[in-house]
Amino acid sequence: MKEKLQNFGISGSTLKLIAIITMLIDHTGATVLRSIARLPAVTGDASLRSTWVNIYNISRDIGRIAFPIFCFLLVEGFLHTRSPKKYAGRLFLFALISEIPFDIALKGSWYYPDKQNVYFTLLIGLLVMIAIRWITDNGTRRLILSALPVALGMLLAWKLNTDYDYKGVFLIAVLYLMRDTRIYQCIGGAAAISWELPAPIAFIPIYFYNGKRGISLKYVFYWFYPVHLMVLYAINTWGVPLLEKVFFAG
Repeated sequence: MKEKLQNFGISGSTLKLIAIITMLIDHTGATVLRSIARLPAVTGDASLRSTWVNIYNISRDIGRIAFPIFCFLLVEGFLHTRSPKKYAGRLFLFALISEIPFDIALKGSWYYPDKQNVYFTLLIGLLVMIAIRWITDNGTRRLILSALPVALGMLLAWKLNTDYDYKGVFLIAVLYLMRDTRIYQCIGGAAAISWELPAPIAFIPIYFYNGKRGISLKYVFYWFYPVHLMVLYAINTWGVPLLEKVFFAG
C-alpha cells in the first residue's frame, strides 16, 4: 500500500494547493459573501437572502478543510527542515506581516488585539514539536514528558487567542506524535478536529499523501495568506458597494 501511495498518491504541493483554494473560498465567504448577504436589497427579500446565506454557509464549510492540511504540512515541514530555527523565524515574520491584513479583512479594524492570525498558531505548534523532539532525544524516551510542552503551547495559544487557539496546537501535537503510522495519524487528527465539522474530511487527501514534494511552492502560502486577505478587503470595501449599485439598486 505504501508503494502504491508513493507512485499514485498526492504530493505535498497538491495538498498545499487544496488548502490554499479551500482557505480562499472560506475567507471569501467570511468577507465578501457575508457582506452581500447583509445588503438591504438582499435582506429585504426572503428568498434572495436564503440563497446568499446558503452560499455563505457552504463556503465556510468548504473552508474547514484547509487548517488540518496546513497543520499536517507543518509537521512534514518540521520533519524535513534542516533548520527548525529558520523555519520558526519565517513563521514569526509572516505572523507579523499578516496581522494587519487579518485584522482588517476578517475583524474590520486595522488593530484588533483580541484575535491573532493563524501563523501564530502554526508557530506555537512548531515550537511544541521542537520541544518534544528535544525531550525525546535528550537522554529520555518517556513520552509522557511531551505532555508538558503540549500543555504550555495550548495555554499560550489560548492566552493569545490565536486562530484555532489551543485546539489548533493540540491538533498539531497529535499529528506529530502519531506521525509514524499514517492511518493512525489520520484517525487521531480527524478525532482532534471533530469539534469543527466537516474538517475531518481533510484527512482523506492527507491519507493519500505520497511523501513527495511536488512542484516548488515554498513561499506561495507565506505570501498568499496576507496578500489574499488584502485583496478580499479591497473587494469587500469597494467591490460590494459597486455590486449593490449595479445589480441590487432599485
